[in-house]
Amino acid sequence: MSMLTRKPVVVLLAIAAGIIMLAAGRAVWITGTVDGVAGPAQATAVGTDAAPGLAGLALVAMAAAVAAATSGRIARWVSILAMVGVGAGVIALSVRAVLSAPEVLGTVAAEGSGTTGTLEATGSANVWPWVAVVGAVLLLVAAGGAVRGGGRWGALGGKYERSTGDGTTEVGGARGERVDSDWDRVTRGDDPSVD
Repeated sequence: MSMLTRKPVVVLLAIAAGIIMLAAGRAVWITGTVDGVAGPAQATAVGTDAAPGLAGLALVAMAAAVAAATSGRIARWVSILAMVGVGAGVIALSVRAVLSAPEVLGTVAAEGSGTTGTLEATGSANVWPWVAVVGAVLLLVAAGGAVRGGGRWGALGGKYERSTGDGTTEVGGARGERVDSDWDRVTRGDDPSVD
């Protein structure tokens, strides 16, 4: 098994990716000049303003990685898809900030001044949007590792459960003995809450 397909490595990569994206979101992405009422003025746009939703996406990425590592098969695939969506979203937002830096700066400056629309602006992006892209690529690598290795991962409860072959599941009892799961007992009409 490749190192990148191991559950702890995938989670750590995704958390590192989220931290990188959060750090990038706090930095100034675009600097330039905005034409305001009093004439041209210096302006900047931090990552969370230039790429709205970046911080939320970073947190979703980290939560999705933990969910992928601790959930069953279906929830794992949903979590992996969320990781891929976050990675693609962060890349799209970052590239937009780089390619449309004056427009983004004008929009951020207009919001900051309480007006709607966008102000005339000139400006350029620095390295921070690309740092966010690096975080997004790292997240996509983690998602790829989850796709390749996730089939061998067990859910949290799977460690303590065993299928009996007849459609029921046994779990570890209080003294280590094997007992039917509460769900199987309810299915048979037995109420486990009266034990």
